[in-house]
Amino acid sequence: MARILVTGGCGFVGSNLSDSFIREGNEVVIFDNLSRKGAEKNLEWLHENHSGKLSFVKGDIRDRDTLRNAMKSGYDAVYHTAGQVAVTTSVVDPREDFEINAIGTFNVLEAIREVDIDPVVIFTSTNKVYGGIEDAMVMEKNGRYVYRDYPEGMDETRPLDFHSPYGCSKGTADQYVRDYARIYGVRSVVFRMSCQYGMRQFGNEDQGWVVHFVIGAHFGKTINIYGDGKQVRDILYIDDLIRAFRLATEHIDSIKGGIFNIGGGSRNVISLLELVAQLEEITGSKINLKFDNWRPGDQRVYISNVNKAGEAFGWKPTISKAEGIKRLYDWVRNNEHLFDV
Repeated sequence: MARILVTGGCGFVGSNLSDSFIREGNEVVIFDNLSRKGAEKNLEWLHENHSGKLSFVKGDIRDRDTLRNAMKSGYDAVYHTAGQVAVTTSVVDPREDFEINAIGTFNVLEAIREVDIDPVVIFTSTNKVYGGIEDAMVMEKNGRYVYRDYPEGMDETRPLDFHSPYGCSKGTADQYVRDYARIYGVRSVVFRMSCQYGMRQFGNEDQGWVVHFVIGAHFGKTINIYGDGKQVRDILYIDDLIRAFRLATEHIDSIKGGIFNIGGGSRNVISLLELVAQLEEITGSKINLKFDNWRPGDQRVYISNVNKAGEAFGWKPTISKAEGIKRLYDWVRNNEHLFDV
């Protein structure tokens, strides 16, 4: 049995990760300030399913003392999923974004160092550290945008180009996590994540766009599309992401200090309009769309090349976008009471 700390354990990724480890008999401590929409619902769900099997610490990663006290118990693994997650929010309040993502992550690393424990540490970073990737030629093909020269997507050798306050704050954290492996021997790994989706996610048009579209389709809402809808992302179902955490943890001795793109990869690329079409097929109803101007910094294409993770610790996505989207739709349909629409 392992002892595990999950920061942001009531968020989308954190709650699924916590649930997975608790079900296997591990001891899980969740550290969360419950500020995210849906966080209290996820905590309630975890308590209902694992009564007496998890511990909850209400705390903010910006609070050094509370975080350090929580860390003193000692852990085999710390999964740092807490953070400010939306580019748009970072533009409105860049200071808070920096304090949560950059300083908060620094606090996590310092708490581990100061209390002298040696857990596996996995940090959820973002593909936004690569910036707008303006030099990559994009063309339109079969009704969607594609990279001309990168059929497998962007790999980890891509130069960093922190763009937007969010990109800067997560990029800062990303590099601190990597450097603490080099300087202090922390057994850390960075996941540069693309678009994750799945159960226990309460997204909106600024973050969590796949579930936002699914919720809109199920409840018959108008969906806003910024741009022409041909922009694409690689999407990754939550169960595959949880598997990445597990495999990386198992292989930590050979990959510590590593940075890996974690996304759906080239086989799970979907455009906004393609997602709409799939949801119309699932629901049997036409979705009302409203088109608006492109938002600043919105990439026409982003695809993660995930081959490095496969080579290093044997991970690759296994759940197709069609299957994952259907699973997510079924979850929304069966849990209508969770959504304020």
